[in-house]
This record gives sequence, C-alpha cells and structure tokens, in this order.
Amino acid sequence: MGKPKKSFILQNLPAAAMTFQFRIFLLLCFFGFGEISTFAGTWHVRKGTDLSNIKMAVSLAHDGDTLFINKGLYLENLIEINKPLTLIGIDNPVIDSEGGDEIFVVTSDDVLIHGLTLKNIGVSFLKDRAAIKLIEVKGVVIQNNTLLNSFFGIYLQNTSDCTIRDNVVTGKSVDEIHSGNAIHIWKSKRIEVVNNQLSHHRDGIYLEFVDQSLFKGNLSKNNMRYGMHFMFSNYDTYQDNTFERNGAGVAVMFSKHIKMINNVFVDNWGGASYGILLKEISDGLVFNNTFERNTTGVYAEGANRITLENNNFISNGKAMDIKGNCLDNKIISNNFINNTFEVLTNSRSNLNHFEGNYWGQYKGYDLDKDGIGDVPHRPVNLFALVTEKIPAANMLLHSFLVNSLEMAERLFPSMIPEQLVDEKPLIKPIKYD
Repeated sequence: MGKPKKSFILQNLPAAAMTFQFRIFLLLCFFGFGEISTFAGTWHVRKGTDLSNIKMAVSLAHDGDTLFINKGLYLENLIEINKPLTLIGIDNPVIDSEGGDEIFVVTSDDVLIHGLTLKNIGVSFLKDRAAIKLIEVKGVVIQNNTLLNSFFGIYLQNTSDCTIRDNVVTGKSVDEIHSGNAIHIWKSKRIEVVNNQLSHHRDGIYLEFVDQSLFKGNLSKNNMRYGMHFMFSNYDTYQDNTFERNGAGVAVMFSKHIKMINNVFVDNWGGASYGILLKEISDGLVFNNTFERNTTGVYAEGANRITLENNNFISNGKAMDIKGNCLDNKIISNNFINNTFEVLTNSRSNLNHFEGNYWGQYKGYDLDKDGIGDVPHRPVNLFALVTEKIPAANMLLHSFLVNSLEMAERLFPSMIPEQLVDEKPLIKPIKYD
C-alpha cells in the first residue's frame, strides 16, 4: 500500500498534546517534512480550530480529498477550487461574502459542492459575480445548497456534463439592471438542472448556446423577467417544471428541437406577459402542459413546425396568439377552457393545422353523438382583433352589440382568417392521463 494522504486533525487531538512544539511538528508534516496517516483524504474545517478557513483547507487538500465544513459563519470569498475536491457542509455552515466578490470559482473537473449556505454577493457592472461560478469544467455537481441575496446564483461558463440539483436560490431583485440570473449557463452542453427553487432574480434560468441539456422539476417563480430564457440553444428538454408569477413564463428564442413537456405556467400576468414565447424557433414539441391564468398562454412569432398537443389552456386572457409568420404548426388535441379569447392572429390567412381540440366557446352540436362537432369551429374572435388595436374597447366585451357582431362574423367571415378553423372540434374536454 502507498502512503496515505495528509489530513488536518489538530481539532481531533487532546488538549494536552497541543503544545507549541507539537503544533510546529504537525505544520512541518503538512509542508512536506513528514506524513500524518489518520483520516487520510479528509479535512475538517471548524470555527475555533487551527483550520477555520475554507480557502486554506482548499489549498492544503490533495486531488480527490473531501472537506467537511462544519457549522459556523465563514466570512470569505474568491475561493478557487482548482483540483478535484468534495466540499460537504455539516449542520448548514454559512459563507458570507459581505457584499463582495463571488465565493467559489471552480476551475477543476469532478468537484462536488453540497450542503452550504452562500450569501451576499455584491452587484457589479464590470463582471458577472456569482455565488458559485464554474469555468471550463466538466463533471461538477452542485447540490443541496442555499444561495441568498446573490447577484448571480450559479454560473456555468463553457462547461459540460455538470449537474445542478436540489438548490434553493433566492435573490433580492429590485430592477433588472441590478439583478442577475439565478442559474446562468453559457456555451455548455449536457447539463442537468433538476429540482431547484429559483426566485427573485432577473431570470430564473438563463441559457445561451446550451445544447443537449435537461431541465426538470424546477420551481421558478417571482422573477422579474422570465422564469426561463432560451437563446440559441438546441436539442434541449424542459419538463415537469412550474413557472409561476414571473414577468413572463418561458421565452424560447432562436432555437430548434426543444421539447417542452408536462410543465405548468400559471399567473404570469402583465401587459406583455405569457406562459411561453416561441420566437424564431423550429421543430419543437409542446406536449401535456398547463397554461392557467396567464395574460397569453402561448405567443408564437416566427415559429415553424411546432407540435402543440395535449395541453390545457385554462382561464387565460388569450390562450394563443399566433402570428402570420408561423408556418406548418400542428395544434391538435388541446383543451381551451374559460379563456377570454381562444386564438388571436394578425393575418387574414392561416398556414397551420388545427384539429381535434376542445373549445369552450364552441356553439355547435353533435347530432350523430360521435364526440365531434358537426360544424367546424373558428376560434379567432373578431372582438379580440378590435381590442388588440383599441384596448379601451374591452369595456364592451360582454355587450349585446359585440355578441351580435361575433355571430355575424363567424357565419360570414371577412376580417378573421377563413382558413383558421378546427374541422373536428370536440364536444367534451379531453381527459389526459
């Protein structure tokens, strides 16, 4: 067997042994003049002992060592982890940057940071300060940490095969200029972001040039801009997430092959808010999601070859706002229930396919009892077009005049797109598994 690794054990020695001469001997051992074999590969950082500084422990540790950071308040920042290490918090230790720079800067592969509370990262207009920043690494795991009052929370730059799991990231956003993102990922691939709680930042999750990654089971709420924000990212999946009371739910922009499955978009209200924004994207899937009480459920502009299937649109202002530059999309087997307006568009034509949806505003009938309406449904509401251009007209929404106008327009369409029609509207809502 080879020699065991050095380990700091001053705090484990009896008081009688801690003479000045014995301390000197131990220090000589650590700096290469001897070996200590007890607790090989393990370091204990504890307040009131000779190893009460995390940065020192990191510098003394060897590749593959484990650092146990015990309960206490540590006033530290700019701790660079440049070797494979495991950092584990015991009884919720707190590391406070006191409004200063970032706390952990990870520049090594195969690092684990677990069970710590990190707080008070100062706002900077010169750099993206974060509680934890990963730079050009792979195989790093950040889990079960609490981040409070951080400018950026967890920041990944040019990384791969990293996991961000079970963290709580809570900011103190006042405005977008002074706020960073809870989880910020740039130029990375095969990242997993799972079961995190993200709030009071600019964006809950921001990703740019991020491919082949999974975002699952996260709760993103009360963020100023977006619950989640895609830019130039491809072949990603986000599923089983909840986006609640954000400036807007999720923006998917300039991306392709994005799967959006089993998410909840709720209470995202505002003058320009929505559950999902689909802008300049292609070949995606929006499946089995719930859009409830949003200003607009889905807003699509320049979205092509997207399948929207098995989704619930409930009590939104506008269930869907799909612009004329959206082509070859399939809107099939969805429920549209209690929405003020079901579909809005700015085009007289339609190049998308609507079929087999349940429309709460359908006025048709089913004489043959096959569950499909005997007359087509035109989901575009003329009055929606009016209020889009003249918001003050909303006060007339439920008037007899408006209802009469709507009936005439549906029978003899001249302003709403004649081709935007569901030929097989369902009589009853679909019950999804």
